[in-house]
Amino acid sequence: MDITLFLLIAGVVTMLGLLLIVISTSITRQRDKTGGKNRKKGKNRDREGIIREANKRLAQNPKDVNALLELSDVYFQDQDWEKSYRTYGMLIEMCASNPSIDEFLVTLRQALSALNLKKHEEAYKGLMIARTFNSEVFEIAYNLGYIEYRRKNYERAVANLQTAFRLQPNHLPTQKYLGIAFNKTKKHKDAITQLKKVIEQRPDDKESIFFQAQSYYEAGQLDMAIQLFTHLRPDPVYGPQAALMAGSLRIKNKDYEAAILDFEIGLRHENIREEVMLELQYRLSNAHMKMQDLNTALSLLKKIYSINPGYKDVDAQLKKNAELSKNQNLQTFLIAPDADFAALCRRIAENYFPHSHTKISDIQVRKGEYADILAEVETPAWADIVLFRFVRTTGQVGEFVLRDLHARIKDVKAGRGLCMCAGEFSESAVAFVEARFIDLIDKPALMDKLRSI
Repeated sequence: MDITLFLLIAGVVTMLGLLLIVISTSITRQRDKTGGKNRKKGKNRDREGIIREANKRLAQNPKDVNALLELSDVYFQDQDWEKSYRTYGMLIEMCASNPSIDEFLVTLRQALSALNLKKHEEAYKGLMIARTFNSEVFEIAYNLGYIEYRRKNYERAVANLQTAFRLQPNHLPTQKYLGIAFNKTKKHKDAITQLKKVIEQRPDDKESIFFQAQSYYEAGQLDMAIQLFTHLRPDPVYGPQAALMAGSLRIKNKDYEAAILDFEIGLRHENIREEVMLELQYRLSNAHMKMQDLNTALSLLKKIYSINPGYKDVDAQLKKNAELSKNQNLQTFLIAPDADFAALCRRIAENYFPHSHTKISDIQVRKGEYADILAEVETPAWADIVLFRFVRTTGQVGEFVLRDLHARIKDVKAGRGLCMCAGEFSESAVAFVEARFIDLIDKPALMDKLRSI
């Protein structure tokens, strides 16, 4: 056979084969498409047929158990919770007289239907009954834990959610609510562990991040807490509270400028709860006070007073700030940095006794609460070692401070002591020094000394 003719015939055969494959594939796809539609229609037809047939039987016998079971199953699968709840309720009433009904199943499914309808009391009762049949069911343990969590019964929530976690360790909602319940029951290390798993898979879960930050704070891991609270500041839900916490932690670290920024970010949010807004303003005023920005602090306190005149010590703060704004030395005594406070106290000590020569031998400032100055004093009439204590408060100084001062006087072998404050001394404090060489200088006398220098 001629080679050309052979190649021609082979080409024709190949083309016919390809054509047959294309036609076959097209027919198969069309059949699949039609068959899929028919199966879907068949399924819908079966469902509608089940409902129609069951309702027909119920019209003849309202207590037809099989008909109710078929209906309730269809409604439950379709998530038609209202009808599911009602039909399973009818079956529960028939359990006592009809042992063929699976009481556990119908009770559990009615409880789950109630939960989806937000009928939490009915759901709780049903789940508790279902648990008497079988306590090792995840849906029961998780949903009971969730309901107890909503009720703020956190110890019970933990017990149920731990069971759910054992049955399904990878269920994220279980991990989340168990972590938050651990936080609420002050098991903060456990809370951190659980919530970390949630955040790894859902990094945008702000609620989990907030409670993890709280647990870091309570566990003493302040750097991690600040980092997470700072991350949450822009969030419309948790932002104000997170900003409040971040700023408060920074005030403890004496990072006042950063704290001011935190509080200001918190106050920019809309629809802030009043108690959070007032606390943000209150702590912002304290931060400005630490920065010696009295005018801004006073303005914020006035805003708080206009909303709630009885909020904390705002009334007393307003009076104190008004006085501070007029007296630079009193400002220094109460709110200036420790170095300025110590310098002022030194000037008071050096000029306290008239016509004297005073030599300062030691100055100690304790955490901004008070300063102790030890001095050798010589006057025309006497010479002695004197320990001065300057207490930074406008409130009441109690007996404990005087007992501590008395012990220190003995330690340094001073002959006498003086305690000064910008407030007053308690009755027990006054009684304590009656038989001891300690003089008490309250606010009026201190103000005279401040004016004299």
